[in-house]
Amino acid sequence: MVKRISFLFPGQGSQYIGMAKEASSASPKAAALLEQADRIMGFPLSRMMFEGPEEKLKETSITQPALFLASAAALELVKERGIKPEWVAGHSVGEYAALYAAGVLGFENALRLVRARGEAMHEATQQTKGTMAAIIGLDSARLTEICVLVSQNGEVCAPANFNSGSQTVIAGTEKAVLMAMEKAKEAGAAKTVQLNVAGAFHSPLMSGAAQKMKTIIESTPFSKAITPVVTNVDAQLTIDPDEFKRKLSQQIDHPVRWEESLKKLIAGGTDAFIEVGAGTVLSSMAKRLDRQKLVYATDDMPSIDKDFSLIADKN
Repeated sequence: MVKRISFLFPGQGSQYIGMAKEASSASPKAAALLEQADRIMGFPLSRMMFEGPEEKLKETSITQPALFLASAAALELVKERGIKPEWVAGHSVGEYAALYAAGVLGFENALRLVRARGEAMHEATQQTKGTMAAIIGLDSARLTEICVLVSQNGEVCAPANFNSGSQTVIAGTEKAVLMAMEKAKEAGAAKTVQLNVAGAFHSPLMSGAAQKMKTIIESTPFSKAITPVVTNVDAQLTIDPDEFKRKLSQQIDHPVRWEESLKKLIAGGTDAFIEVGAGTVLSSMAKRLDRQKLVYATDDMPSIDKDFSLIADKN
């Protein structure tokens, strides 16, 4: 039986129409969370998740609470099966779901923080237009040098997500990002893809949102983690509530060190990963990083149920 399981919570880009619908049908506790979220938000968020429209679901201020809610609902499914994590981690906004799973934040406080985060980041995108791009097949150190090179005369470009050894996402002003894409190709990148996003997330262009969230986060009660959390900004295991507050506000305008986070979990002794929430992006990354590990996603509950005897904590 697998003893050490890490839960992974997805971030923006994993959303889709219909997310959390199966969880709400399968679990009364999950359905109750969706109803509670609708009351907290003051509008039918769950209906948007189930039915769309897609353009509305893509809005940052809607996407982020929707993703958190999908993860919270999916968490009920694995908890009801007796599956418990040794460690947790979340990608970008997914870190809030990780903190909820770890007992650091209560459901209502977590959802309110995520809503505030989405609104603050949306405001930042309106004030300073920016974009993001995935760079595939180029060393992250070389790409960082390119970002520094193009960040001149008021232009900004910086690494935003260190997703894997072969994929780094950059963010900044559109002109700088396009220049960085060209220079990355010249330096040997296999592929560059400009992303369909509303702004330059996890870059210096989000500093206003980071400052706004710092104030809100500091006034929100955080508890000591029951389950250690690997945090985005430094890929370190943390249980201290004051550390979470500091790192969570930094996270908005600092890069997500996701590959390092996965390596931290693997080095700690993770036997299996379960992606809890919408999609399979993070579980796919984990599988590519270490093909020896068992990898699951709550979007594929039949596989989890099939291997229940392997991954359930029966102690």
